[in-house]
Amino acid sequence: MKKDKLEWLFDKICKMFHLKFTPKTRKLLIQIFKFGIVGGIATVIDFVFLYIFREFCHFPVLVSNTLSFCISVIYNYTASVKWVFDVNKEKDAKKQFIIFIVFSVIGLLLNNAIMWVTVDFLSIYYMLAKIIATVIVMVFNFVTRKIFLE
Repeated sequence: MKKDKLEWLFDKICKMFHLKFTPKTRKLLIQIFKFGIVGGIATVIDFVFLYIFREFCHFPVLVSNTLSFCISVIYNYTASVKWVFDVNKEKDAKKQFIIFIVFSVIGLLLNNAIMWVTVDFLSIYYMLAKIIATVIVMVFNFVTRKIFLE
């Protein structure tokens, strides 16, 4: 199996620091790093659109959050399936997409609930609240995608 550049870099860093991992642990660490990269880009997309919808379109926070979240999910799905997770090719692609969307909707509900509580009840600035929501939903996303996409 051919290594991509990230795997090559991971192996070089491990060698430089004399780190050794079992193949299973190595694979998981690389996957978490890839998930972080994809998630980081999706987060930037999410935050940029949240800001645009809130500040320029003057949509309410939860509407802005929902729209920005949906846009970032489209990117996240594509990148996750192509680069992060070893999607089971034998499974039905439509079924996997539906599973992804179902968990994304749950993530959106969780994200909106956190935004609602932190902004409306705790009076936290919406962009700071978004950071809190993003961290919590990121863990949820990794675990559910790891379990249900692979």
